[in-house]
Amino acid sequence: RDKLGIHAEIERIVLDTISDIVRASLAPRPQKTEPLEKARVSLEVVKHLVRTEYEMKIIEQKAYIRIESLLVEASKMTNGWIKYLAQNPAK
Repeated sequence: RDKLGIHAEIERIVLDTISDIVRASLAPRPQKTEPLEKARVSLEVVKHLVRTEYEMKIIEQKAYIRIESLLVEASKMTNGWIKYLAQNPAK
């Protein structure tokens, strides 16, 4: 029961995050920050949920390390995009 519930929640959040990132990529420059900030928070939530899955022994260490490294990379890219937008405001 826990396995299916937490997996479903992670999947829902990840799909919402992908939607936010696509929305940001297609939005006019002044409107990119809001969906990116939402995506950044969602990625942090997913990191915590995946860590919880690992601690509850729902996923194995190998899967946890792989997923966590992908989440860290996505988080870095999102933060970099937000930082770039802040340093280079729209003209």
